[in-house]
Amino acid sequence: MKMTDEQFYEFCQVNRDLRIERTATGEGIVMPPVFSDTGNRNSKITTQLGNWAEQDGTGEGFDSSAGFTLPNGAMRSPDASWIRLERWNALTAEQKASFAPICPDFVIELRSSSDTLSGLQAKMQEYIENGAILGFLIDRKNTTVHVYRPGRSPEILEQPETVSADPELPGFVLRMAKIW
Repeated sequence: MKMTDEQFYEFCQVNRDLRIERTATGEGIVMPPVFSDTGNRNSKITTQLGNWAEQDGTGEGFDSSAGFTLPNGAMRSPDASWIRLERWNALTAEQKASFAPICPDFVIELRSSSDTLSGLQAKMQEYIENGAILGFLIDRKNTTVHVYRPGRSPEILEQPETVSADPELPGFVLRMAKIW
């Protein structure tokens, strides 16, 4: 179903327990909850990003429950994300308290058993087209990490032990041992 910003916001308020996104054309997408194993692994990703963000101090980290309104009108909730502090602080308190009108600088998507690889690849491309400077698509099924950057084809890393976010996020290295 297609929804305006107001309709989408109201739908989310009434259905707080659902995982919901909206496409750029206004189509609402209700996503099934992830299985416990995927949630556990996603927690490990968010913890690593959050710890780095806290030490680095140049931006804010977000977990999978945060929704962002991208410039194309889509409302997306990456599994983990990060926004440079100056961009986050430029938003009003009201914008921050809703589906903030901003595309994260860095996004991570972890493929769950209900996700298609092609669907996640399209979502990652959408993030890049809307302003993300870096994205990691983690495909546990194939033990690969697809690294997205603007103006480049995705780089596919096979069974990496670590994935570096340099130079975009200096010093952030995602350790994959507990994610695989």
